[in-house]
Amino acid sequence: MNVSYLNDDFFSRLETCALNLKRELSGFFGGKHLVRTYGQTVEFADYREYMLGDDIRRIDWNLFSRFEKYFLKLFTDERQMHTQIYLDCSASMGKINPQKAAYATAFAAALGFLSVHNMDKLSFRLLRGNRAEDPYGLIVGKTPFFRTVSMFDKIDFEEDADLENAIVGSEVSQGNGLSVIISDFFTESNWKKAVDYLSYKKRQVLLIQVLAPEERDPSYSGRVNLIDSEAADSLDERNMKVRITRGMQQAYEEALNDYIEDMSSFCASRGAGFISVSTDKPIEKAIFGELLKTGILE
Repeated sequence: MNVSYLNDDFFSRLETCALNLKRELSGFFGGKHLVRTYGQTVEFADYREYMLGDDIRRIDWNLFSRFEKYFLKLFTDERQMHTQIYLDCSASMGKINPQKAAYATAFAAALGFLSVHNMDKLSFRLLRGNRAEDPYGLIVGKTPFFRTVSMFDKIDFEEDADLENAIVGSEVSQGNGLSVIISDFFTESNWKKAVDYLSYKKRQVLLIQVLAPEERDPSYSGRVNLIDSEAADSLDERNMKVRITRGMQQAYEEALNDYIEDMSSFCASRGAGFISVSTDKPIEKAIFGELLKTGILE
């Protein structure tokens, strides 16, 4: 992968942003995400009446002297979340088009940076076949994060990826953060079951579809050989010789739009975020524009 968007300027522009996790998540103590429960931070939140068994050290004696009732001071609770990013490493994601791979890894790195910048835990899972590989381990802090992204140019995009079985078969933590799937979603695998599984695990879910311009608007005409980048060999039934007509192009465009609309509707029904981006759009506009629309970025 010779193309890369990852540099100091790229990450410095992200420092003013933060991840906005909207689901009711538990997380771990010691992070920066405010949750609805009350905790032990120094920021005052509210009062409530004392109940038998409460910690008497939290009683506000000034209020007692005024109202002759016991009230407890309540403080905000901040938690550390765990971001899990699943990157589709199938051949269609970059074997022929290095820019598509670079675009996908840039999104993964951006969301990963926002996570460690907010003191969250981070995991990158590489989807290959029916496996979700975890070559980098749990990442906490910017130093191990930058060490990890420096190895992104060594990621191989080959063969295919079974999104359903790879994700469902992976270790998924319960209710403590964000799960992101980055793929073109051109797969026979039932990716919807993967989304349902992550939702069942009470994760906040975000799907990022990355497409090349020629996938959104193919300009082929006449007789062409269509070669599937994930086909095992030249005799694979997915490879074919066809004559491309204007009618076929229109049918493809309609089918793609219907597929994207179906993805968007399905994600909305599950409370998941979804964006579809093209690699001919500047990466900054895709990240700061499209992610802001989902509400995941603030």
